[in-house]
Amino acid sequence: MLKYRNSSNYANTVVNRKFLELYNPIINIDNLSDRIISMTLQAKYDRRPDLLAQDMYGNSRLWWVFAHYNRDKLRDPLMDFKAGLEIEAPKEYKPSGVN
Repeated sequence: MLKYRNSSNYANTVVNRKFLELYNPIINIDNLSDRIISMTLQAKYDRRPDLLAQDMYGNSRLWWVFAHYNRDKLRDPLMDFKAGLEIEAPKEYKPSGVN
């Protein structure tokens, strides 16, 4: 059975043969900080949500957290991730099963 890595936004989504079942995000109260912060993207993060994820959460694969929290601003999570844009994100992220 195909299983996605714990850092993937599909980690909890069941795969039926080669197709994904109903999306089941791994974002929950246990792994996200209840403190949401607002920030203005700096030039070094222009079109690089992976770099911000690495700096904030220690894992570049968690870029999708920004897309999830800013769906109204990031229709394209890469091209819309521009310097000067104000976004919101959880202060911390701790994957399930990690102490």
